[in-house]
Amino acid sequence: MLQLYFWPMACSLASRIALMEAGIEARYHLADIWKKRVAADDSDFFAVSPKGAVPVLVLDNGERLTESAAVLQYIADLKPELGLAPPAGHADRYRLQEWLSFVGCEIHKAFLFPTFWYKDDAAKASARARIDGSVQIAADHLAPREFLVGDHFTVADGYLAWSLLLLGRGGVDVARWPSLVSYLDRIRSRPAVKTAIEHEMQLRKTLTTS
Repeated sequence: MLQLYFWPMACSLASRIALMEAGIEARYHLADIWKKRVAADDSDFFAVSPKGAVPVLVLDNGERLTESAAVLQYIADLKPELGLAPPAGHADRYRLQEWLSFVGCEIHKAFLFPTFWYKDDAAKASARARIDGSVQIAADHLAPREFLVGDHFTVADGYLAWSLLLLGRGGVDVARWPSLVSYLDRIRSRPAVKTAIEHEMQLRKTLTTS
């Protein structure tokens, strides 16, 4: 059975969404990304991954895969019939990789990471000054279409949906882009996505109040 190390409402949420969309059972391990400890036994999370970051997907053979773009494509390829990622060699596979890279670099690492992790106000301000342009690119792309790639949901949509949920906490009002509001509503209405988000939001609430 696959195992996913996650932190509620961190980028590993996209991996949970992918697993649930694919109907793949997995064992989930809560990893505190702030203290770098595995919650179940208080063991060193760096022993799981030297990067100390989620997601970490433990494969059936015991190997460990990190980085959202890689984990998401791996999960999608386990159930190719579902179309969570276009097949290798298809032109849309490169579009999928394009959007996974864009969300990962231009929204996740360029804005969300410094906003929630950096203490340097200048670095946060620099990230804030650039984010509107990146969000506008996604909004323009989605204005005439329902999904990022092709005509149906892919793992890239799960990753972007997570980033849009976090933008508000970082001070970006997504309501300024109507195409993103309707897009996020569509994605969040999917049963697997809805269940994954509700579960992690409840878990996060439990952790913050305990």
